[in-house]
Amino acid sequence: MSSSGVEIQYFGILAMLVIATGLFFGLVFLAKTIGNSLARKNRKKLGLGPYECGPLPQKQAVKINSQFFIFALIFILFDIEVVFMYPWALMYKKLGLFALIEMVCFFVLLLIGFIYAYKKGALKWQSIN
Repeated sequence: MSSSGVEIQYFGILAMLVIATGLFFGLVFLAKTIGNSLARKNRKKLGLGPYECGPLPQKQAVKINSQFFIFALIFILFDIEVVFMYPWALMYKKLGLFALIEMVCFFVLLLIGFIYAYKKGALKWQSIN
């Protein structure tokens, strides 16, 4: 391949990058222009509102119990463990007896973890009141 053929290939890539960059900045400028023209011009109301968005706070915010976060983490953990069982189920016949024994060991370890979490009370859904 000659040197001019390589330059033509790079010219196409360079032209595509220049066009994509120009389109991106053109669309950003167009969106900004349209947004500024459609936006409300009365900014005095903004100065009278609270600093943070939303209604004015009337009382102390409700505290979330950390038990809910533990419950969510345990759910994600067991959900990911089940994802490991799916490929095994698809290839069950090809993998044979060894894979069955490995999956039983995996399931027993998963069950031990579930029983441990249950005994520790991590799966109880408690009210925050």
